Amino acid sequence: MRFEYLRPKSVQEAISLLHEHDGKAKVIAGGTDLVVDMRSGLTNQTPRLRPQYVVDLESIPELDYIECDEKRGLRIGSLAKVRTVENSSVLHQYYPVISQAAGQLGSVAIRNVATIGGNLCNAVPSAEMAPPLIALSAKARITGISGERVVPLEDFFVHAGETVLNAEELLVEIQVPMPPLNTKGVYLKHGKRWGTFDLAMVNVGVVLTLEADNQTCRDAKIVLGAVASTPMRAKKAEAILGGKKVASSLIEKAAQAASEEARPITDIRASAAYRAGMVKVFTRRALEQLIAK
Repeated sequence: MRFEYLRPKSVQEAISLLHEHDGKAKVIAGGTDLVVDMRSGLTNQTPRLRPQYVVDLESIPELDYIECDEKRGLRIGSLAKVRTVENSSVLHQYYPVISQAAGQLGSVAIRNVATIGGNLCNAVPSAEMAPPLIALSAKARITGISGERVVPLEDFFVHAGETVLNAEELLVEIQVPMPPLNTKGVYLKHGKRWGTFDLAMVNVGVVLTLEADNQTCRDAKIVLGAVASTPMRAKKAEAILGGKKVASSLIEKAAQAASEEARPITDIRASAAYRAGMVKVFTRRALEQLIAK
């Protein structure tokens, strides 16, 4: 496996290299996904990646940051390490569901290397960081030769392994608005280690904004992972909760609706029927935990 290794010092230099090599280059950040894919492929069905050029972003410090203020909300640079996201005091205070999800990604050793941008750009349907970020209405800031654009993270994923990024664009920042008062979130993952992989069979990110009584739902976001070709909102389940007091019977209806909305497949890790059943279980569990907080 031969390739040319390129190490740009700035975002603009990285974009220029991607433009110059026109689809023949792959970007590497932490390398926890790309290196594995280049060596063996993600699964036996996935062809091994053979890029002619590898563009390493590690030497671009301007992409490694976590910033937060009340007006702009949260900004996370795409090179921020998952372990940093897990331990961030700012996230623990204002966005604890993001840190919660980060803490369930692989091992500590992996989280010390993996980046939030890499986790999202790899576009694995089971990626830990996508459900809570989508549930918090996050956006992706993208930079390329033609300039910048901002895309709702919900629309960032096109298919398994594919995003809206073109060959000469970079994800540079994740933007998350400041959550409304009385907003709570939880991330739950049901997974199993398979060889060197630690992939979710089902993961669920739920964010609720409650009225002052702490029981009536003003707004709900339920995002499912590993049960469709991309992370997906369970919009019918969300609608069941909106404007209503979240009692046990309503939680059961919402969990059932989420299960019916899921579009899982059967693979070596789990059957479609099992995954759909686990969507119901974990959606119910997440809602119960949020109402009990």
